[in-house]
Amino acid sequence: MPSPAPQDSELPARDRILSTAHDLFYRDGIRATGVDRLIAESGVAKLTFYRHFPSKDALVRAFLDLRHARWMAWFIDALGRHGAGEAAHGSAHLLLLADVLDEWCAQPDFRGCAFINTVVELAPALPEAVAVAQVHKAEMTQVIAQLLPEGPLQGLLADAAALAFDGAIVRAQMATDEGGRQAAVATLRAVLSALVARR
Repeated sequence: MPSPAPQDSELPARDRILSTAHDLFYRDGIRATGVDRLIAESGVAKLTFYRHFPSKDALVRAFLDLRHARWMAWFIDALGRHGAGEAAHGSAHLLLLADVLDEWCAQPDFRGCAFINTVVELAPALPEAVAVAQVHKAEMTQVIAQLLPEGPLQGLLADAAALAFDGAIVRAQMATDEGGRQAAVATLRAVLSALVARR
């Protein structure tokens, strides 16, 4: 996902800390990224850091909020770029999810879903992370539902497509080469095609 336009050095201290945390938490993991490193790489004093974020948990919550806003904006935009705004094709619009995943996992900083990663890392230690992730996934599913015609199966199909999308994200993240990532996209496309055909 593209970074914000301003250079980090031009951002206010809080935004600089949060932007640095966003990139490091997503790339290297939350537990692997210590506060001292965040302070050093964001270029702020320790006092400034703790004035804005009294604890690392507070920064993690802010990171998840930022990631949610950025990713959802990107997701909706990507769906539109791949044809979601065009004339309705019924359930076949679900296949756009494979195109979106293909675009996302081709980006050099792709490391899977930040919310799945965070829950795996922190769920027992930070239950709030689970709640934020649940909200994120619910909103993602709502967007997917909008790709489908209204009807009694709309919610069920959206849930199934969201589940397949999440599974393909994890599979693409686990891939060790481009072939593996493309296989994840192809499998997602096949699952989505089956959902469309069964509707």
